[in-house]
Amino acid sequence: MDEAAVPYRGEQPYGIIDDVIVPGALDLDADERLWVPQSKDVSFRPLILSASQGYFVNILRVRKSGILSRHRHAGPVHAITLKGRWHYLEHEWWAEEGTYAFETPGDIHTLVVPDGVEEMATLFHVTGTYIYVDPDGNPTGIEDVFTKIALARAHYEAVGLGADYVDQFIR
Repeated sequence: MDEAAVPYRGEQPYGIIDDVIVPGALDLDADERLWVPQSKDVSFRPLILSASQGYFVNILRVRKSGILSRHRHAGPVHAITLKGRWHYLEHEWWAEEGTYAFETPGDIHTLVVPDGVEEMATLFHVTGTYIYVDPDGNPTGIEDVFTKIALARAHYEAVGLGADYVDQFIR
């Protein structure tokens, strides 16, 4: 028998936690209850909410054009645009369907979805906190893994999935 085809026979390390598996993660037409409203026409679908390491991975869905937010990143951000297009007022580049973007910690930028885009969906891997700021950089609010968890708990409770539905995404 080929040893490569034999599953590992030993024990996993003590304290290891279960993997997170999200079937249909990129299905943008999934059950509407899975999408957590952040504001009017803006929602997210959590894929992992890492309270232990301070990051989250989610799909952000925007169903409007215009300015979404101005924010500063406390940590690195990875983004893959799945649908539509968007850009930052402070940069020349555009994130269009299929685009990967890496955003550096400390960068301050204003996210805009242009006219003519009915829906933008982007998978974001965010480490640390978004610090929402005014045009002069003064903080006006934050968003992090813990605010995401709180929003998701409240939403899932309200739509009948139960507040604990979010627990499957928390590590």
